[in-house]
Parts: sequence; structure tokens; C-alpha cells
Amino acid sequence: MLELHALLDFTGCDWESIDSRPNYWYEGRCPQTGELLRLPRTRMSEDLARGLMQYLAADDAYDREGKMYGILLVEMPSGEQGILKAFSGLLNGCSIVEGWVPPIPGRDRVAFEEARTLTQLEAMKQELIALNQLPQRQEYAALCREFEVQLQVLSDRHRNCKLLRDEKRQLLCQTLAAETLEIALEQLNQESRLEKIERRQLKRQRDETLQPLKQLIEAADRRMQALKQRRKELSRELQTQMHAAYTLVNFLGKSRSISSLMPTNSIPTGTGDCCAPKLLHCAAVNNLKPLAMAEFWWGPPSGDKIQEEFYGACGDRCQPLMGFLLSGLAQNPTVSNMDKGFTGGLEAQLLLPSSNNISCGTGILPVTQMLPIIYEDKWLVAVNKPSGLLSVPGRYLENQDSVFSRLRNLLPDSLNLTVVHRLDGETSGILLLARNKETSSQLRQQFAKKQVHKVYEAVLSGTVKIDAGTIDLPLWGDPENRPYQQVNWECGKPSVTRFEVMAREGNCDRVEFLPLTGRTHQLRVHAADVRGLGIPILGDRFYGCRAAAKRLHLHARELSFEHPQLGERFYLKAETPF
Repeated sequence: MLELHALLDFTGCDWESIDSRPNYWYEGRCPQTGELLRLPRTRMSEDLARGLMQYLAADDAYDREGKMYGILLVEMPSGEQGILKAFSGLLNGCSIVEGWVPPIPGRDRVAFEEARTLTQLEAMKQELIALNQLPQRQEYAALCREFEVQLQVLSDRHRNCKLLRDEKRQLLCQTLAAETLEIALEQLNQESRLEKIERRQLKRQRDETLQPLKQLIEAADRRMQALKQRRKELSRELQTQMHAAYTLVNFLGKSRSISSLMPTNSIPTGTGDCCAPKLLHCAAVNNLKPLAMAEFWWGPPSGDKIQEEFYGACGDRCQPLMGFLLSGLAQNPTVSNMDKGFTGGLEAQLLLPSSNNISCGTGILPVTQMLPIIYEDKWLVAVNKPSGLLSVPGRYLENQDSVFSRLRNLLPDSLNLTVVHRLDGETSGILLLARNKETSSQLRQQFAKKQVHKVYEAVLSGTVKIDAGTIDLPLWGDPENRPYQQVNWECGKPSVTRFEVMAREGNCDRVEFLPLTGRTHQLRVHAADVRGLGIPILGDRFYGCRAAAKRLHLHARELSFEHPQLGERFYLKAETPF
């Protein structure tokens, strides 16, 4: 039975006095009309969600695994308001938990196939672990190191012997002649040949010893590759069956399978199990009118997800479903109402082009400010990117606004415009773009060959003990947890940063960074990791900063490179805005 909570279950405040202005919009385009439909996350819904956080904090069972939770403020046909609550995926291994919104219907129809596939996947997982931990791998690595040492010792001895022979040859040539000299030199040549034979024998011994182990390991690797491929196929087959079985209902009373709503051959695992689709589907089925929604992370952090932080609809799983799920709700086409705060009910509208909008790709993007261009010629453009703006467009509508998108629409003859390098969305500073393929290729080569000099300025969320130094920590991005980066001595790529403290500002240090490599999130990880500075950059919630800050305090201040066409060394600078 559906449990609809009273507002006072989640807050002790007078809910009528809570600020109801929107902080975020859940949105999607109606499949039939193309209208952009919106549902807000208001300050009121955030306050109600914080009430749910207090409920979760009181039970240790909710701390075992990190996941998204959400609430949906709804209005019943009687006019009374209530709250639905949901979790993403499974909660401690269960999909149905009393008091929480049930999963999207249809999973029960593939329950047997799901159980059978999960058993197969678990067996494959255990076999992969066993193959990866083969004792022969360690034996092979140890023998390789041992033979390398022996070869190095042999090489050192042979090199010394060669030097002695060379000296002896010179002396013999000065003291002996004719047949006697020839015999003496032949003896030295024989010593050289014997050393080469000795080296070949050691290598042959190494190969004979290692070859059986190598063959066994290669066979294990082939088996692992086959298992991983089969595991992907089984997972994909199961997900396809589940997504075909999952049936969503919208507020027009229409139902569609998830597979019919998602792009072909690109349905991510877990689609349909997130909070937002579960909440909206439940409201539609039970004739409840959504007023506002809020989703947040609870439990151990994962990637960019931090406990108690609010997040929007995930781009790959939820966003493609939102237009269908929001269809059928009352629409309000009055744009001016957006500035008056949310007064209850769904506010849905079609954004029309105006002088404050630019058309880009699949949607209409608001231009909130002109991009500061700090240098421009017919070959390249350099802009001072503001914090919060992407370098290039993302996959979905809400992530289309970017430096690249704006310049493509503002600059004439921008068909061949390319972004030569990237800055994180939260990082401000100099971003370089090329206006033709030749310039782009030459600039990219300079970046690849480390011929571009970059200087960043940052404010740390604490103080460091040393004034300057070099951080050398290899970075690796977990493909299952993008874009989060971490220090990994086995899989990481070399990452080197020089730093110098510019000023001590109370409890924070202002630091100048000179990255010698250009890895994703390099400065942010080198600052936050305990093996680096051990202090996150101010405002970097992604890597553990808990101090209050309006933005990430990281700025690409200086850039120096050789102009590909003019052949001159260019130096660009953008003043630090914090």
C-alpha cells in the first residue's frame, strides 16, 4: 500500500512560511509537442528533504551504502499536500521497502531470468578474481626481476672487461709485433666472444624458465578477456529484457516501456531505478499532482557525490525519460511567473528565441554574459572562461551551454573552430581555441610535447607547512566512477606539479601551480591528496572541501606558447577574480 507522508513528518517548521522559489528545474521536452516541461526543486522541497536526512541519520542501516534519495511534494485530488520518498536502486539488497515508493513495475516479469543471470555473473566474478590472483603471476614477476638483476650484473662486468681489453690492445700494439701481436689480439677477441656466449646462455635460461609461466598467464588473460566480454553480453541481455519489461506511466495516463523512450543501443545499467522516475511514475499512477522534487546523496561518497548535497536528474539515465514522465501536467506559459517564485503546481513552458538567447544544437541556450575575449586573430581565439561554464558541450540539453557553443554562434566563419585544451567547468581562466585544423593540430602538438607554459592560481581551504616544492603523484581515472581521479602507483599516468605559496591569508593559503603534465583534475587531486599538499582547493566539494565557498578557487592565470602561424612566443594573462 502506498504511504503518503504528512509534511510535518519531515520538518518541524511552519511549511507555509518556507521560501518556495526554485533553485533547480527538472526538465524534459514533451515527445508529442516538443515543449520544455519543468518541475522545480524549491527551497521548500530542499527543507523537506533535509527532514528525510535526519530520519536517515537516525538509523545506521542507511550508512552502509551510498545512494541517491529523493522526495516529491504532491497534491492529492482533495487539495491536501503530502510527500512521497524514494531511493535509487536497491536498499540493503531489497527493491521493495515499506514506506518507500515501490520500483517501476515490470521487474517481477523477468525475476527468474534476473536471478539466473546474477548467479552466472557472480560465478564469473569469482573466476575473474581467481585468475587475476594466480600465484604464477607473482612468481613470473619475481623471476623477471631476478633475471634482470643478473643481466645487469653481467652487463656491468662485461663492460669493465671490455674497457680492460681496450687498454690491453693499445699496450700490445705498442709493445708487440707480427705473429706475437696477432696471437695476443686473438686471445682478447676470444674473451669477447665468450662473454657474448655467456650473455646468450643467461637469456636462453631466462626464456626457458619464464616461457611456461608466460604461456599460463597469457591463457589466463585470454580467459579473463572472454569472461569480461561474456559478462558484458549477459548484463546487456538482462538489461534489455528488464528495460523492455519496465513500464512508465505519465500524467496523460499513457504508458511506455523504458526501451522505447531511450536512445537505441545506449541504455545505461540502472535506468528506471533512479529516484526521479520512480517518484513521478508513482505520482502519475496514483493521481497525485507533483509540486516540487529534491534528490540528494546519502552515505559514503562516490565520485562527485557527497553526503547531504543536492543533485539534479542524472544525464544518462533520467534525463531522456523526463519529457515523457512530465507530459500531461498543467502548463503555465507565462514567463514572468518564473521570477515571482514557485506558488504550487508544475510550471511548464516552451522557451522561445529572443535577444537574450542563442540557438545551439538541440535547444535554446541563455547567454547570461558575453565571453571575455583576451586575444583574437584569424587563426586562434583566447577567452577568459568564467567559472561554471563548460569548455565544450555535454551530452544532454542542460549541458549544451559552453565556451565552444557560444563562440560557434557569435564568431563568423567558425565552422572549423576547435577547443585546443580543456578547463574543468568550475575552473576559470584562459582557454585557447583554434579557427582552422592546421592551427589546431600545431597547438595540440605543443601541448603534447609540453611546450606550453601554464600557470594556475588557487586558494587552498587550509594552510601548508612548506613554501614551495614539486608533487609527483601518478593519477588514474576509475572508468566506473568518472570523472573522479585518484593516485594509483600501478595504473596511474605520470603527473607532476610544481607549487609555490604566494601569500598566507588567514586560515587559507594562496598558491601558484605550474603543471608539468596535463592530467584530468591534476591540480585538484595533487592539492587534496595527503601525499600531495593534503589540503583541498577552496570550494572543491568533489575532493573533500567542506568550507563554505561560492565557487572553486582555481584560475588558469597565464598561458605561454608559440604562435603556429606567426612564429612568435605569445604570453597571455587573465587576472585572478578571487
